Amino acid sequence: MRRWSTGGADTGFYRWQAAPGSSKAKPALKTCFIANPRSGHTAPRLPELTRLVRDFRAELRLTAHPGHARELAAAAVREGCTTVVAVGGDGTVNEVASALAGTGATLGILPAGSGNGLARHLGVHGSWRRALDILAAGHTRPLDAGRADGHPFFAVAGLGFEAVLAERFNRARRRGIAAYALILLRSLRAARPVACRIHAAGQVRDLPVLTLAVANASQYGGGARIAPRARTEDGQLELCALPPLRPGNALGLTWRLFTGRIEGAPDVLCLRGAEFTVEQPGHGPLQTDGEVHAAGPVVRFTVAPGSLRVLCPPERGPR
Repeated sequence: MRRWSTGGADTGFYRWQAAPGSSKAKPALKTCFIANPRSGHTAPRLPELTRLVRDFRAELRLTAHPGHARELAAAAVREGCTTVVAVGGDGTVNEVASALAGTGATLGILPAGSGNGLARHLGVHGSWRRALDILAAGHTRPLDAGRADGHPFFAVAGLGFEAVLAERFNRARRRGIAAYALILLRSLRAARPVACRIHAAGQVRDLPVLTLAVANASQYGGGARIAPRARTEDGQLELCALPPLRPGNALGLTWRLFTGRIEGAPDVLCLRGAEFTVEQPGHGPLQTDGEVHAAGPVVRFTVAPGSLRVLCPPERGPR
């Protein structure tokens, strides 16, 4: 007989182990789930998550602070784990994927965030049962890793309004799409354009932007597709700079963002390449998969092709 038990307050994990007195040895760790209890809808579903992970004959570890998912993932790999599943949003996925890059371990995703941008891009969306079926099927493909000012990202990084928005959302007590939409509307009232100088493929462009995104995946999450042509395994990044909002362009930009037609919008700059350098006036926030960092006047974006492999459906997911 086996039991599901905690690994203690210090380690913050749950382990599927042999009951006391059992002659059966604990099997070697192969799959580990790492969950952020504060992400999206995870907290009220922890009992369900515990049952699902138990049925998967795996281990569940819970994060306790920012950066903890990266530490737990690295520890799991050292213990011989071959697959690490991030349970949460793009921030949790970022931390886990960062720890797995270059190790040979495979990334899995159980989406439980507010936007789930990378998961949606890869076609890992819907119920947790469906996501577990995808994990069990075992199909993988390469996943590039972007870097912005040295910080890794796997979905989208950016400057300007999106970084300010991410900063405010991370400070909010309420999570979820409704809370995000409210913060978005309030933040738009105070949005100011940023004068950027963009260096790409030997050319220089100067323009004011509302927000500037550099994408490895196609969307921020929630269906907002900032780079519809982006592919996560082609060794390229997509830069998309949106113009300052005016009374005549706000609705059009929003419609195009959610219908995958942002590239055709007036005054929108879209570029493709393996490296971009962006100059901005002074210091400002930089977001990478929703996590916010302080950035200086010059920010360099690069990509490392095929940094790890990720479990996903064999068919293309929605872009």
